[in-house]
Amino acid sequence: MKNVLLPVFYMPPVSWFSVFLDAENEAIFEQFENFPKQTYRNRANIYGANGKLSLIIPINHNGKREFKDIEISYREDWRTLHWKSIKTAYQSSPYFEYYEDKFKKIFDLKEKFLLDFNLKGIEIIQQILKTEKAQSLNKEYIKNPEEINYRERFSAKNPSEFEMAEYYQTFSDKYGFLEDLSVLDLICNKGPESLTYIKNIKLK
Repeated sequence: MKNVLLPVFYMPPVSWFSVFLDAENEAIFEQFENFPKQTYRNRANIYGANGKLSLIIPINHNGKREFKDIEISYREDWRTLHWKSIKTAYQSSPYFEYYEDKFKKIFDLKEKFLLDFNLKGIEIIQQILKTEKAQSLNKEYIKNPEEINYRERFSAKNPSEFEMAEYYQTFSDKYGFLEDLSVLDLICNKGPESLTYIKNIKLK
């Protein structure tokens, strides 16, 4: 077994799940890092009618920096907006209707902290994928950890480091295949085959 240190994302991209669910990996989640902006920690990319669409969770700027202390802002009703965007994007996909009620549970959550919201979202996605993978939270921030460090490995801006086969997406006739979106995209389009797909992903 290899210990891997993973950031805790909002409806993580497919590549994140390929590392998390790898049977060889013991997953440790990072909770003490300084919150980096413009990452999957508070955003998820889906495939909208006009191409890639980022859903961003707003945060309270309260001066706290550690990820575990980052609070979600509810000044705007972003949960309703995100859910509406997801329904619009995926209601014509092959499996959305099948998983709709389970996905909706993510947007019924009202956690104070981003970490707790993300962890509960990951738990719901694991139920959808019918997989149970244990994980633990780290105890302190270590700049150069002993674990294999994935904290900066999943970029919301740069092309994915992971190689993944193309699959049919709802709007791919229009814009082509968009790789490494939120795992929600994969589940809505591949359904029960999603777990097998995830397990076949490799680093480039």
